[in-house]
Amino acid sequence: MATLLETRTDSGISPYIGDWDTAAVIHLLRRVHFGVTKENIDYFKNKSLEATIDEVLDIDYTIPSPPLNNYNTNNPDPVIGAGESWVDDYNSTLNNVRMRSFKSWWVGQIVNHDKTIREKMVLFWHNHFSTQSAVYGWANFGYNNNQLLRSNCLKNFKSLVKDVTLDPAMLVFLNGERNSKSAPDENYSRELQELFTLGKGPDSKYTESDVIAGAKVLTGWRIDRSDGSVYFQENRHDTSDKQFSSFYNNYTVTGKTGQNGVTELDDMLNMIFAQNEVAKHIVRKLYRWFVYYDIDEETETNVITPLATIFRNSGYEMKPLMKALLSSEHFFDPANRGAIIKSPADFSLGITRMFDIKIPDSSDYITQYIAWNRLAYTTAYAQQNLGDPPSVSGWPAYYQIPQFHEIWINSDTLVVRNKISDILASTGYSLGGTERLKIDPLHFTEQFLNAADPNALINEFLQLMHTVDVDQSQRDYLKSVLLSGQINDNYWTTAWNAYLNDPTNTTKANVVSSRLSALIKYLMNLSEFQLS
Repeated sequence: MATLLETRTDSGISPYIGDWDTAAVIHLLRRVHFGVTKENIDYFKNKSLEATIDEVLDIDYTIPSPPLNNYNTNNPDPVIGAGESWVDDYNSTLNNVRMRSFKSWWVGQIVNHDKTIREKMVLFWHNHFSTQSAVYGWANFGYNNNQLLRSNCLKNFKSLVKDVTLDPAMLVFLNGERNSKSAPDENYSRELQELFTLGKGPDSKYTESDVIAGAKVLTGWRIDRSDGSVYFQENRHDTSDKQFSSFYNNYTVTGKTGQNGVTELDDMLNMIFAQNEVAKHIVRKLYRWFVYYDIDEETETNVITPLATIFRNSGYEMKPLMKALLSSEHFFDPANRGAIIKSPADFSLGITRMFDIKIPDSSDYITQYIAWNRLAYTTAYAQQNLGDPPSVSGWPAYYQIPQFHEIWINSDTLVVRNKISDILASTGYSLGGTERLKIDPLHFTEQFLNAADPNALINEFLQLMHTVDVDQSQRDYLKSVLLSGQINDNYWTTAWNAYLNDPTNTTKANVVSSRLSALIKYLMNLSEFQLS
């Protein structure tokens, strides 16, 4: 793989005033979208940087159509008809097929996402507030958890923490529903402080006694599995006063009786969010997700600390923080471009979006869900199973020192990635019958105005697909693919124009399609294609 840029930067969060050119547009879109499309590049390069950032952050919180019963043929549903949504029906016997439906639906939201950062933020929060469907079991819980993250992905972080605390998927995953005064369970209290809010930074000095006290605050919450509702059971709640350590200024959460016990959670969250380290922890996680994995001393001083101040002063609103980060000189610094290895979701779902791979619409929802499921399989095959991170900490690529994102690539997973891209560029994945999930090289190439010029076309392909330029010998080889080994550029130009003038001619289409498929396949196998 091409060597990642080793030189770090001392740039800060001052607004970026460099060129808002195609390269800058592509860099931004690589980080905030799954896959860069030519349509979006052309759209945003005609806007200013400020207008682009505003639009990227302008999320429509309308709830998308929910997942459907696409499983009826093989698993008849006694209540929910074929093609109808199951999300409000709590039938435990159908959880397996409904979970597959949910995961497929989620992939569909990603491959069809709009011009905003929403889907990247949903996955960020899923990694941050990690839950595993294999543990919580109920497909309805998985869908509702996703909707919670989706509906709050750029809103107030403190409010989101409270909502996640009482989310059924989380209550099951970290034993919150089992937490009672007679048997306090410390699982969620520990992760609330260690992973979700304060982190493990140098100034995060909560104690084991704080974990124990927090567990007592959180006693009493239960789930009604007939409808997924969460309720507070007074006789399971610890009503004693909960004393916290000097890290929290010896704060005491006063024990409350009856339904007033629910307010103890607010008291504890107010105590936690009074700590400066909360803002720094979240900013560091966002930085590793959107900018770069290594946070050195200069970055901590010039980027993390001032962004944390913005976050804290806004009352933990996400939008001002993200606007400052994405508009900064540091974000656009050349040292941070092409410096992240794509996650499996970025890789395979990005390919799907970049090449505008055809997926059946809702009029053929059965085949549509098959296509989404095939794509869900590719991300899991490459070690990122959406809905089932490997641990409560999320995927190791975002926290495992010192490798971080390098964990995504090894001798096994690189072969898997190449296999996925090879299949999408050649035979495709079967969707049943004659339909296949695959790249249409003619459809992809027709969007480039100078496609008849092999040199211009290769430049366009490289700019869109690669973050690091390739040397001249590589370019010469790429052109030889289009020219089928011939020397004269006209060999490609003539073939392409012949196709454009007679696109229904199968012979003419096959001549250029086979060369384009070979070129696209080769480009995706180069190490540079793994970088974002």
